Amino acid sequence: MSEISDRIAAIHERMNAACTRAGRDAASVDLLAVSKTFPAEAIREAFEAGQLLFGENKVQEVLAKAPELPSKLRWHLIGHLQSNKVRKILPLVDVVHSVDSLDLARDIQRIGGELGLFPKVYLEVNLAAECTKHGFKPAELREGGLEALYQLDRLHIQGLMCIPPFDPMPEKTRPYFIELRNLRDELEKLGGAPLPRLSMGMSHDFEVAIEEGATIVRVGSAIFGERTYQKA
Repeated sequence: MSEISDRIAAIHERMNAACTRAGRDAASVDLLAVSKTFPAEAIREAFEAGQLLFGENKVQEVLAKAPELPSKLRWHLIGHLQSNKVRKILPLVDVVHSVDSLDLARDIQRIGGELGLFPKVYLEVNLAAECTKHGFKPAELREGGLEALYQLDRLHIQGLMCIPPFDPMPEKTRPYFIELRNLRDELEKLGGAPLPRLSMGMSHDFEVAIEEGATIVRVGSAIFGERTYQKA
């Protein structure tokens, strides 16, 4: 077995243990391998170990990597999506996790219609009101935003997504995961439609996220190793 294969197996063991602690079925949580900055060779190695779902932050990375890899891979976009790149990315990804404004949702609706697509999306929520992060404010969704989103009939809204403020201690992120789950429950009652999915949890805190209801966890460095970013 390769090092990446070993890491994926270890993560699944930890996911299963977190599900057991929470009294959940292990099949209720998906692993999204976040492959941003890593080369196609590393992604292929993960694919050969049985991993099918891969997440990228940037449209240009999906455009560059997808043609080099097996068509069975399922791509998710998890980073901020600019409106001028919607047309390029919609045909390539199964899900967009980062719908962070009504304007972007409307662009996806319009372009999805032009391309004959019904995009699956998550609504990104900025729970901590961090100015460095995108996302709906909870009040926006409560006070008319969700109603407006439900008017966009081509969007298949899967649920909510969040990126809590980073803290090396996983327990410090638990309140944010609880808040997202509670917001989801509130919005389901308000909108009268299910929002079954919660995209939350990363390499350092995915077990806590699973304990609090995550249905897909976004794990990168724990699979591929530490990233090295090129200096600008």
